[in-house]
Amino acid sequence: MKMNVEIDCTPEEARRFLGLPDVSRANDVYVDAVAKAMQGVGNLEQLQGYAKQLAPMGEMGLKMFQKFVEQGAGAAMAGFNSGAAGKKDTK
Repeated sequence: MKMNVEIDCTPEEARRFLGLPDVSRANDVYVDAVAKAMQGVGNLEQLQGYAKQLAPMGEMGLKMFQKFVEQGAGAAMAGFNSGAAGKKDTK
């Protein structure tokens, strides 16, 4: 049996329903810090240096996030491929 449920709500309503914390103030502070730092950027190397400094945990955090995304994409593709191979045509 397959069931689809559509819920029409704002991101704020969804966050509250799921019990997630409100991080809007922290996000505003982070975005302001990035915007201020980017005002003085004159070239690509300077931009990369600022990005490494401002990112959580610096360059290590960026590499961990990249690895996380790559592993998630790999697992999703493996699940997709095994699901497609295991289905039989019932027509």
